[in-house]
Amino acid sequence: MTIMATKFTPEVLLSAPRRSAAVPNPSGTLALFTVSQYSFESHSKDYAIKVLDIKTRLSTQLFDDAVYTEPTWVSDTEFVFLKNGGSTTSLLVADATKPASDPYEIKSFNTSISNIKAKDIGNGTIAFACTASTTSSGELLNQADERSPQSTGRVYTGLFVRHWDSYVSENKQGLFYGALKKEGEQFKLQYPGLVNALAGTGLECPVPPFGDASDYDIGKEGLVFVSKDPELNPALWTKTDLYYVPLKTFTESKPPFPQVVKTGELQGYTGVPVFSHDGTKVAFKRMRNKQYESDKWRLLLIPDVKDLSNVQEFYKTADGEGGWDLRPEGIVWSNDDEELYVTAEKEGRQILLKLPSSPLKAKELPQPLTKDGAVGDFHNLSKDDGRLFFTSTSLIDNSSYSIIDPESKEQGLVSSSSKEGKSFGLTKRQVDEFWFKGAGDYQVHALVMKPSNFDPRKKYPLAFLIHGGPQGAWAESWSTRWNPAVFAEQGYVAVMPNPTGSTGYGQAFTDSIAQDWGGRPYNDLVNCFEHIANNIPYIDTSNAVALGASYGGYMINWIQGHDLGRKFKALVCHDGIFSTMSNWSTEELFFPVHDFGGVLWENRDNYARWDPAASVGEWATPQLVIHSELDYRLPISEGLAAFNALQTRGVESRFLMFPDENHWVLKPENSLHWHKEVLGWINKYTGLDTTGLSDDTKRI
Repeated sequence: MTIMATKFTPEVLLSAPRRSAAVPNPSGTLALFTVSQYSFESHSKDYAIKVLDIKTRLSTQLFDDAVYTEPTWVSDTEFVFLKNGGSTTSLLVADATKPASDPYEIKSFNTSISNIKAKDIGNGTIAFACTASTTSSGELLNQADERSPQSTGRVYTGLFVRHWDSYVSENKQGLFYGALKKEGEQFKLQYPGLVNALAGTGLECPVPPFGDASDYDIGKEGLVFVSKDPELNPALWTKTDLYYVPLKTFTESKPPFPQVVKTGELQGYTGVPVFSHDGTKVAFKRMRNKQYESDKWRLLLIPDVKDLSNVQEFYKTADGEGGWDLRPEGIVWSNDDEELYVTAEKEGRQILLKLPSSPLKAKELPQPLTKDGAVGDFHNLSKDDGRLFFTSTSLIDNSSYSIIDPESKEQGLVSSSSKEGKSFGLTKRQVDEFWFKGAGDYQVHALVMKPSNFDPRKKYPLAFLIHGGPQGAWAESWSTRWNPAVFAEQGYVAVMPNPTGSTGYGQAFTDSIAQDWGGRPYNDLVNCFEHIANNIPYIDTSNAVALGASYGGYMINWIQGHDLGRKFKALVCHDGIFSTMSNWSTEELFFPVHDFGGVLWENRDNYARWDPAASVGEWATPQLVIHSELDYRLPISEGLAAFNALQTRGVESRFLMFPDENHWVLKPENSLHWHKEVLGWINKYTGLDTTGLSDDTKRI
């Protein structure tokens, strides 16, 4: 029996179980995953490791301790996982077929380790790897030995000073390897224990702030990993390189110095290196521009890891643009290593595709295997089964596990956390889309989310949602931060346009926002609003609100000072830019350098041209401003400046801040507060119900 929510509210969104991607075992019979769930009644979070029987589709809870994380298969039934104890971490082993059994410990470390991987490399050896903070000499950092200085002052002589939401320390992340072998009935970590492959190199993996286990891979021939170029200023350049460390036994006490993989004119970000199953080849992706975080990923192959001079690019063209205009994300080899499976964003979906594993054989563009939703992690179902097991989401479903046959494209659902949206009271009928004429000779795409009780004979207020990035896109995917269904269930029709600068519509479309932040994208949004008014009778554009975060927040401030701003009853700006002239207070400086055409002192006019503050004298629409203290990407001074201007001009406005959040509001209680403020604000001006939401007082 499916338990349905009476209404999809912020509380339902935030208290719904959140499942991780599921990973099948070598035989494809079981899959490990984790699930967390927050309770607003007990104000606490539950966490569990579970195993899914793929055939029966039933799951079993193995552990419900919040300190147990990262379950990773080491055999067909056994898995390793971490027990986090503050300043210590234990590596444990359990059997997925024995849910009542206690785990045993392999080793305890006086530090925090994470991003674990394990792979059977033969001869009874499981290669193991993880990342951890290191001392200046490259040893595991013993956090208990860390002394608190008497002064809190910090001195910096280079960048970064701070990154994302924290001030940078002198401790770097190292990539450690070791070997696990069975001695009797239990796995043991072989001598010499964990060894840092990066000691003395000046390299760091994973790449902060968002690097994870996908930044490296382990295979029968050693390690491959991604690291920032230590010779370049990390705040000014995106360049990361792929490195190879040859290993035979994973017990080498002194690893060879990492060998860099050279890729010619491709000098930007590098990502997701993956060994072939036979361990001889590596597929990975790389960007060309070393100062542009949203350049197109190119798919690359090292045919023989022992010959790093031979790196081949898929769909390479003489002009360097590449013959495939999508951006590969995840990469998986077929069981026989003859094909590659990749995910890529296309027109509001994250689809799964296949192609030959050699650029010499890849004459046709990758063949799509899926068409709807957003495919996330995916894996070979088993070593003897050519099908793929993948995790996906949609605008109505927060987690699905499915199996697909790459040959027939036959797809079957194994498990849906929300019963394909039914638990939330959501259905596919609510999701729609349309295309409209952009500001130039091109079409622009928009997604639509309607209320669950939608009646085409009625008119609904418009929630006009503007995405961040700016090189990003609204997609047919789930979000716990900006979920269109939350707005739709308040009684809005939510429209999510993907204007100039959006990803998934070709690289030229993405690149066109550079040095044109308030130009084409703004005019695309104007055209979208007019298209809605002229062509969609069930949307009442005279009762509309607009909301955006990050670049979307910038665009709210830009709209506020221009004609489109007068079309809305109210605006919401989350972590937006008030003035592009102060954008050098950010941390990743390569971003404004690229998007505004250079450094501020040499290209001041470019920064000034698209400055929302220049039109602040026109601001007149009621606006909610949200900003957080730990947002170092766009410091809180931007939100304060916007609110100061609104208040000084006498425009109805409200300021919400969080002292303990970054660019995103992630803590459940804070997120609930965020939702109540946002919905209470827009409902007040559109006339929808504000019961249980933010009240109309001027101060919190």
